[in-house]
Amino acid sequence: MMKIKLHWKLTFVFCLVVILAVSTGYFYLDSHLKSYIENNLENNIKHQLALGKDLLETNLKDKVTPADFQELALSMDKALGLRVTIIASDGKVLGDGELTKEHLFKVENHAGRPEVKDAFAAGLGLSKRYSYTIKKYMLYMAIPFAYGQGSGVLRFSVPLHDIELLEAKMRNVVAISIICILLLSLGLTFLASVFISQPLTEMSAVAEAMAKGDFSKRARMRSRDEIGQLAQSLNSMSEQIKDKIDRIDAERAKLDLVLSSMFEGVIVTDDKERITLMNPSLRKIFLLDSNPEGKKPLEIIRNAAVAEMVDKILKGKQHLATEEISVNIPEERILRVNGVPIMRNNRLEGAILVFHDITELRRLEQIRQDFVANVSHELRTPISSIKGYAETILEGALEDKENLKEFISIIYQDSDRLASLINDLLDLSRIESGKMKMLFMPLDTVSVIKRAVTVLENQAKAKSITFRLDIPSNIPRIRADEARFSQVMINLLDNAIKYTPENGSVSIIASLVDNYVQVDVVDTGIGISEKDLPRIFERFYRVDKARSRELGGTGLGLSIVKHIVSAHGGRLWVKSEPGLGSTFSFTIPLV
Repeated sequence: MMKIKLHWKLTFVFCLVVILAVSTGYFYLDSHLKSYIENNLENNIKHQLALGKDLLETNLKDKVTPADFQELALSMDKALGLRVTIIASDGKVLGDGELTKEHLFKVENHAGRPEVKDAFAAGLGLSKRYSYTIKKYMLYMAIPFAYGQGSGVLRFSVPLHDIELLEAKMRNVVAISIICILLLSLGLTFLASVFISQPLTEMSAVAEAMAKGDFSKRARMRSRDEIGQLAQSLNSMSEQIKDKIDRIDAERAKLDLVLSSMFEGVIVTDDKERITLMNPSLRKIFLLDSNPEGKKPLEIIRNAAVAEMVDKILKGKQHLATEEISVNIPEERILRVNGVPIMRNNRLEGAILVFHDITELRRLEQIRQDFVANVSHELRTPISSIKGYAETILEGALEDKENLKEFISIIYQDSDRLASLINDLLDLSRIESGKMKMLFMPLDTVSVIKRAVTVLENQAKAKSITFRLDIPSNIPRIRADEARFSQVMINLLDNAIKYTPENGSVSIIASLVDNYVQVDVVDTGIGISEKDLPRIFERFYRVDKARSRELGGTGLGLSIVKHIVSAHGGRLWVKSEPGLGSTFSFTIPLV
């Protein structure tokens, strides 16, 4: 739709008013002009008749001849510019300013003319009619006069055509004047409308800029009238809106910052269960890339419990709802969901749900439970053994020299096993809590590995297990704690020896991989099944529990190794097949 500017609208309205006013004035003047002219002319002729009457009565006091009437008619006609006719009381025409003497005697008697009759009867006669003598429509006015020998009528006449010409001329003058006034009014109206609309146009531009978010523009105050007050109000409104928007933006920024920094997920819905807000944490949990706003929670979370919570809250069935849900995208997570209604002015406007990820908490609880159970079990076995053999000795085995040594040996082994378990538990606790101090320094990989081999050499010889070292002489130094790196090597080699049958072999291979030194401990032992590989580094996890206890393992060695390698910034993994041996590999960063 075409936009019409305000000053054109004002110009149109003003012009319409002017045109209506001028048209009304024109038609009013036109309707009264003719009567005005005719009345004015009649009054003028009446005045001229009175003067003419005085002239006739003055000049006709003495003896009068017919020629005198004609001469007076001609002179008066010439002087006044009117047709002058002098008529006797019997109707005979005595003189006519537009007729010659020859024609004068041929003129018919005028006693029956209306104006002549009215003049004798009322003292003044008036008539408008067609003149057969001069063939024109005329206006006649007559007045009686007296002279020495009698009386008559003095008649003046004017062609109606002359009156119409005069009226037309006056009408043209009026029309031209009105047109000039109209054009002048239009010009002034246009300028006035532009002057009046200019501040409004500027204020419109300011309002449009405000609608687009630009509050820098201001309307100029050109006057102290209503338009000036409107400009002042608009400027004040602009400042107030800007201040409020700035405050809202600041509050929104704070809210966005709070929601973005929250670890908890948040969903806000309206009273129709449509999502109006979801913070980044919750989007990350459910791997959402698209905008969830406008959708229902069930479409996003795919969990009926959450949908039921929202439904109960919005229907007023619950003011505080709590549920634990399990989701499997992208991995299994346990979430505690708390929901409350959003109330404003005692009106329900929606619901807010907060999602707490308690997966780690549940995992730690499970680990704690498993840890307590495992520790209790691991401690019970050697303690029960120590207690049993001690009771046996106390009940009379002291006299049994043959078995006493064996009982004491078993007690010693179980106490040593108990001490190892306690030491491993303490080491693991210190590593996990970050209380184990490590001194990182440049370290020669070859020398540390060789010392670890030396420590376990006798244990390997007892089972006829040979060590094979494949370490380049130019292997770079690593950044590590010497004692903990030795502990890693000893634990891995000890495991390899324990689970490798007699006459087997254990290989230690070191190589440079990117900015790390990779160490592989390869044995020819019994191997590990595929189902046990994911849990091999868990605390107290054993592939063969009976064999592990028989070999004196605590089930914590590999878990300790994993934590030490992680603390060094490295990585630990295993490859194995049952009956084909295992390969434990780890990396340590270079200096």
